[in-house]
Amino acid sequence: MTAAAGSAGRMLVPLLLCALLASSGAYVLDDSDGLGREFDGIGAVSGGGATSRLLVNYPEPCRSEILDYLFKPNFGASLHILKVEIGGDGQTTDGTEPSHMHYALDENYFRGYEWWLMKEAKKRNPHIILIGLPWSFPGWLGKGFNWPYVNTKLTAYYVVSWILGAKHYHELDIDYIGIWNERSFDTSYIKVLRKMLDSQGLQRVKIIASDNLWEPISSSMLHDPELLKVIDVIGAHYPGTRVSQHAKLTEKKLWSSEDFSTLNGDVGAGCWGRILNQNYVNGNMTSTIAWNLVASYYEELPFGRCGLMTAQEPWSGHYVVESPIWVSAHTAQFTQPGWYYLKTVGHLERGGSYVALTDGLGNLTIIIETMSHKHSKCIRPFLPFYNVSAQLATFTLKGSFGEIPELQMWYTKLGKPSERVLFKQLDSLWLPDCNGTFTLELQEDELITLTTLTTGRKGSYPLPPKSRPFPRVYTDNFSVDYPFFSEAPNFADQTGVFEYYMNPEDPGEHRFTLRQVLNQRPITWAADASSPISIIGDYQWTNLTVSCDVYIENPEKGGVFIAGRVNKGGLLVRVAQGVFFWIFTNGLYRVTGDLGGWIIYSSGYVEVTAKKWYTLTLTIEKRPGKPKASLKRPGGPKASLLLWRRQKKMQT
Repeated sequence: MTAAAGSAGRMLVPLLLCALLASSGAYVLDDSDGLGREFDGIGAVSGGGATSRLLVNYPEPCRSEILDYLFKPNFGASLHILKVEIGGDGQTTDGTEPSHMHYALDENYFRGYEWWLMKEAKKRNPHIILIGLPWSFPGWLGKGFNWPYVNTKLTAYYVVSWILGAKHYHELDIDYIGIWNERSFDTSYIKVLRKMLDSQGLQRVKIIASDNLWEPISSSMLHDPELLKVIDVIGAHYPGTRVSQHAKLTEKKLWSSEDFSTLNGDVGAGCWGRILNQNYVNGNMTSTIAWNLVASYYEELPFGRCGLMTAQEPWSGHYVVESPIWVSAHTAQFTQPGWYYLKTVGHLERGGSYVALTDGLGNLTIIIETMSHKHSKCIRPFLPFYNVSAQLATFTLKGSFGEIPELQMWYTKLGKPSERVLFKQLDSLWLPDCNGTFTLELQEDELITLTTLTTGRKGSYPLPPKSRPFPRVYTDNFSVDYPFFSEAPNFADQTGVFEYYMNPEDPGEHRFTLRQVLNQRPITWAADASSPISIIGDYQWTNLTVSCDVYIENPEKGGVFIAGRVNKGGLLVRVAQGVFFWIFTNGLYRVTGDLGGWIIYSSGYVEVTAKKWYTLTLTIEKRPGKPKASLKRPGGPKASLLLWRRQKKMQT
């Protein structure tokens, strides 16, 4: 018998005893005195930002398999909620997501991949709840200021247009809309947003505020009756399972509208299992939403592998169904939004917690977790020390549950690989001779679901292809007549937005291109770089050649660069270092060691003008010597530049 099988076997015998053993705690599950709060579901975030970027490039059937593990009911995580970023053209953690309105008179509801993702989620679960939330906003809304509330009606129009576009072009009904992720809210804007939603027949769309902390939004609601009326849900981020007193006094639904964001190994799974229970036990939060849905971005970007599962290699098709998927299943497969928590939930005497939910029709689901402090630390906030130890726990079913004859049992054990068990179905628990009482033998880092539902399933597919690095030779000429997505495969925009563009005036080899489309800085959420940049490839590359045909549109201030060994992106893109080869329409060329242009390797002048194609080539070698860059003029010979590795500060 293996250790993992032994662990499950150890549970199996004592678990079936009808309270014959001395117990360290006795717990009653009873609905005689009514029920607790309505359960609103378990979900995850795509965005904030560009966290699903690589997923769309996966080949079939791998892509559909990943989506099934996330959304298909009674298969994997079986998520109830999908929350997506309303792209605003700005850097929002791991990249930029394109806006549906780059400019005031521009509307395009097919940019990006969130529309596609919401449709795929709906295809698998027609009842999934959809939420939209802006992180950044296109610059035209700010009228010169880095602030989305300069004209509240204009910003409300922009957000409502996204909701209407989702319905008109994609048959998607958005259920909830947020304000501005983890940034300031404006009470006037929230009220204007509600009025505009209603005027467009969107009374069913509810407002979440403010996707930041419990305060000051809760206090503001208590002092403003109109604000209290228009907000349906108070959403807080990383609340540490606690809620403010003012939030409770509002009597509104309380959600952990962003949580988790922890490396998706067993410690991350323990974090997720603990907060799914204790967000309600400690804070009466009826929904918990993980950031992020799937780690489908280059791992070296900020918060690598902080998704419920990992899918970061579309070139190989490799993906990993991580343990947080199966922790999610313990709750999401055996509950639904609209169920109710029992009032009788709480902590176990020797560490851990338990919750119970019912559909009001006789079904009951009990989730018990004993996650230790060491194996359940979330990335934030700080987790005060507590102790969990082995214990016997006796549960008694009363009220309408007293006659339940049988409970299905699902089991997870985290921690040592030799003891690891993920979402395994054990023998049913029979109760007719026990008067509704049973005893469980609990160890550290366990998760147990007991339920009347018989629909649970641990779905599986054949093993995905093996992992392999990004191809050492990669080319793309962007020749796609009707691209399904606006972005080219494997490019991850970090500042600016690069989209497929067909130039009808060029019948030659540059008819199909990838074009940076922004000419105005967005209302930023993070520290966007001063120059647009999109990354692709392998962070481990040292010896490489990059070659690209480039075209500068702006004759006055235009410029372009190619680069290699770029070491940072996401929130840190502004301070990225590497080797950057620039040309400008004033004839200046420069090779720098950073994106900001402070470290200069070489500079000079060559003949460059706007509205002409050039081929830039940059060769970087690890061995001592001179990096090489070249610029090929249209119809002319290649100009080669020898670049000494001498650094000096750029004078400003």
